[in-house]
Amino acid sequence: MVIAIKLESVIGIAGIRSKKPIPKNRVEEHIEEAVVALAIEKPAYGQVRVANELTQGGLFVSATGVRSVWLRHDLETFRKRLKALEAKVAQEHVILTEEQVRALEKAKEEKQAHGEIETAHPGYLGAQDTYYVGTIKGVGRIYQQTFIDTYSKVAQAKLYDRKNALVAADMLNDRVIPFFEEHEVRLLRVLTDRGTEYCGHREHHEYQLYLAVEDIDHSRTQARHPQTNGICERFHRTMQDEFYSAAFRKKLYRDLEELQADLDQWIGEYNESRPHSGKYCFGKTPMQTFRDSKHLADEKMLDRFSPSRECFSAFSERTSDPQASGQSGVQHNGA
Repeated sequence: MVIAIKLESVIGIAGIRSKKPIPKNRVEEHIEEAVVALAIEKPAYGQVRVANELTQGGLFVSATGVRSVWLRHDLETFRKRLKALEAKVAQEHVILTEEQVRALEKAKEEKQAHGEIETAHPGYLGAQDTYYVGTIKGVGRIYQQTFIDTYSKVAQAKLYDRKNALVAADMLNDRVIPFFEEHEVRLLRVLTDRGTEYCGHREHHEYQLYLAVEDIDHSRTQARHPQTNGICERFHRTMQDEFYSAAFRKKLYRDLEELQADLDQWIGEYNESRPHSGKYCFGKTPMQTFRDSKHLADEKMLDRFSPSRECFSAFSERTSDPQASGQSGVQHNGA
């Protein structure tokens, strides 16, 4: 009997705590704006110091009130406040104080120590990866070539019935490079894992040859550390949860083109309509982030002209025909 009473008490307390917050109990709007502004201006300040600073300025808010505001705006940690500061600096050209410079330099040193990806503007670094989608009857195994601009998080994806160096190069040639050329931004570097579709001798490897033709640098993830390319891994999980899991239950696909059409529609919504919480997106969509930060790439772009892709088209036609090339070893058929 006593145990039952205690259990009901616990459930009752849990029920009270699980109630929705009451908006009228929140701090006033002008105080909340001041808390957010100070969090970005002084990212190293803790909640108690922020409360004291605002109190001295005539704005009365408790340390727990500051914490609540931070949670609502995704600023509760020093790292998140630095992300907000970096995004504001990159997009609004604000002048940094000495304290802000020290905080950003400290964060940069920590990133280098942990091996995090460094990116400065759209086109600075793209991440490419292969994702096994599944099997379609009559088609066989389906693989997806994924490309993500690490700054803006703009994503591109194309489906193939195989994975090899030729399709990895075709992804860049058909989707990625045309996108950057359309926006007059040059792609400088690509990050991939060490799979055979991305790594090999340039003389006999279509992907490496294409990178050389387009003058794109190539970085590889650390051996046995696939998390280095975690930006693609996270995108694949999002795509599996939000697109593929539902698509294969709603529709019976008979060919690759039908699935590609639905995938293109989802990618368009992802880039144009879905808010992203990435480091430089700060709640904006990937394409909005790309447009707002394009000037950063323009400022560092010395040459707007890139090599022509015509030579790759001719090369891909030659290598895809073993009789024309005379070398069966040029093709890389992957499982």
